[in-house]
Amino acid sequence: MEEEDYEVLRNEANAEPRRYSQWDTHAQFRTEYEGRANPSTQDSASRNQRISRGPSGHETEAPLSRQSSSSSSSSSSNSSDQDRPPELQEIRTQRDTAGTNRRGTITSTTGTLYRHPTERHPEAIRRIETHRSQHANTVGAAISKRTTTKSARPIPEMGAGKPYPPLLPDREEYVVEYNGVDDPLHAQNWPMKKKIYLGAILAFDALTATVGSSIFSSAIPAVSQHFRVDRELGTLGTSLFVFGYAFGPLCWGPMSELYGRKMPIVISAFGFSVFAIATAVGKDVQTVLISRFFGGIFGSCPLVLVAAVFADMFNNKLRGLAVAVFSATVSVGPLLAPVAGGFITESYLGWRWTEYISAIMGWTSFVLLVLFMEETYPPVVLVEKASELRRRTKNWGIHAKQEEIEVDFKELVSKNVSRPFRILFTEPIVLLLTLYMSFVYALLYLFLTAYSLVFHGVYGWNAGQSGLALFGIVVGEMIAFTVICLGNPSYVRKLEANNNIPVPEWRMPIAIVGGVLYSGGLFWFGWTGYTGRVLWVAPVLSGLFTGFGFFAIFLSLLNYLVDAYLMFAASALAANTFMRSIFAGVFPLFATYMFDGMGIEWASTLLGLVAFILIPLPVILYFFGKRIRAKSKFAPAPDIQQDKERDEEARLQYSGNTSQTQENLEGSEGGDSPTQDKEREKKEE
Repeated sequence: MEEEDYEVLRNEANAEPRRYSQWDTHAQFRTEYEGRANPSTQDSASRNQRISRGPSGHETEAPLSRQSSSSSSSSSSNSSDQDRPPELQEIRTQRDTAGTNRRGTITSTTGTLYRHPTERHPEAIRRIETHRSQHANTVGAAISKRTTTKSARPIPEMGAGKPYPPLLPDREEYVVEYNGVDDPLHAQNWPMKKKIYLGAILAFDALTATVGSSIFSSAIPAVSQHFRVDRELGTLGTSLFVFGYAFGPLCWGPMSELYGRKMPIVISAFGFSVFAIATAVGKDVQTVLISRFFGGIFGSCPLVLVAAVFADMFNNKLRGLAVAVFSATVSVGPLLAPVAGGFITESYLGWRWTEYISAIMGWTSFVLLVLFMEETYPPVVLVEKASELRRRTKNWGIHAKQEEIEVDFKELVSKNVSRPFRILFTEPIVLLLTLYMSFVYALLYLFLTAYSLVFHGVYGWNAGQSGLALFGIVVGEMIAFTVICLGNPSYVRKLEANNNIPVPEWRMPIAIVGGVLYSGGLFWFGWTGYTGRVLWVAPVLSGLFTGFGFFAIFLSLLNYLVDAYLMFAASALAANTFMRSIFAGVFPLFATYMFDGMGIEWASTLLGLVAFILIPLPVILYFFGKRIRAKSKFAPAPDIQQDKERDEEARLQYSGNTSQTQENLEGSEGGDSPTQDKEREKKEE
């Protein structure tokens, strides 16, 4: 790992005990440790916790009064205080010792909170530490630690002959936080009704992007004929769109970390709609293909950020269901679109209306997002809160952690390009799971060609009817979705029994079942649909197995990566998205050659054998995944750490019981116990 990766782990090291366990809820051991490591820090913290006595004689904490941060503004602040509301007149700044503040909060260079006496709720503390780790992992957060060309230049003067003002006391004192665990500004505290309608809008946006990826596939013959090009060149209209899925996240991911979720989602909906219209009115094949590629780049944004928004809004108990709904829209979209596209192409409307439909859906999403979308990314929400406080208190030192970030291109490349590929090729779990997910995801787009060859070429259906055959896969996915939802309460019970620490291997049983069914569905499809003499129901029903298998494999392995890599999950998923998008773009290019050359039955057999070979992968991870993760450089493995602590406690308890038993035995060998002596004396009396 590189220095940036070690920095992430150092930042997370302070957050892990509170985030994943409750064994030290009052921070007693941590306080003692800090006192041993830096005795002056503990003394300074105790001095800064000012305790006053109220009228009743009970000890109360004094208000956090602050003085002006600039000597030149001290006189003007007194006069301005008279115009302020009474509750704002005590908001001042005061110099403190470096490293601690009046609240007893010890700060580091990364801003991580070690102790936070003014906030005692464990969930609120966990959120604060999560926000700090998000800040530390954001592009540009660590720029103050690097040597840059900007630092080599002289600092500009204040201007107008003004001297530099005094430094603010402790910068941490001016950082805004959420007002407790129930703060309505936090997206997880929104009313459920609001979460549902916003989630529906975002799911529709994701569905729009996935429909746009495959609706063009039904128009490939008409496009190839219209522009007089080979069918393979027309297939690039689908492949280039999916290639855009691979490169788009490199832009949308960092943008969401810097500016929040709302801005990139709204911009992407606008760009997707514009390039959908550009494709529809394209006068040559070059314009069509280029517009499709850029449409894929903009369309990749909801695939990356909608799941992140769901994670912002829903807690651990409901997040799995929310991500399952998102995955259902992502996987169903590419299968439903060819149905509409096929009938549109066969009608008098022509192939251009397939893109007009995408544009209409895109503009609808754009309008809904502009009207109803609200920011959910917690660090950016605090930016808006800090802005309001600055305006109303006239204290320009108040800010959010997110506002300390400076964008650095070198760090951007390292965190969003270099790290995903380092994780991909150095972590066996990420590489193997990515290959498995890339294979099943690519077959989702290969089916668009395979089903057309079987039902259009063998059974003689038209383009629209051939698309209807894909409903077998859709029904299979819905069955898998239902099974996963029904199993969620059991997962929640195990999670609560394990101190809310997820164990990634819990995701594997459904993936194992899905792998077996997926492989069987591929054999079923090939050997029932290649002659045309078997009733068409047989190959359609094979979609129940392939659809169930696809959804079970894809969702389970996706959740496994998130649970296993935690703060590095974004990098792991970025690498995963890149590779599976490349696979999905390449597979349709050779699908026709493979099925025509090998025959439908043998081509399906080859794919089924590959799927069969991959079945043991989730089985291996289920039994040995914990050992593999224990050797990983990137996987923090809090569940393994908890197991070690439990084993150590059990060992100490066992040794204590053993020593007590030994003492009792020694006492019995040396004579009667004191209790027996007293009983004997009573009898004698």
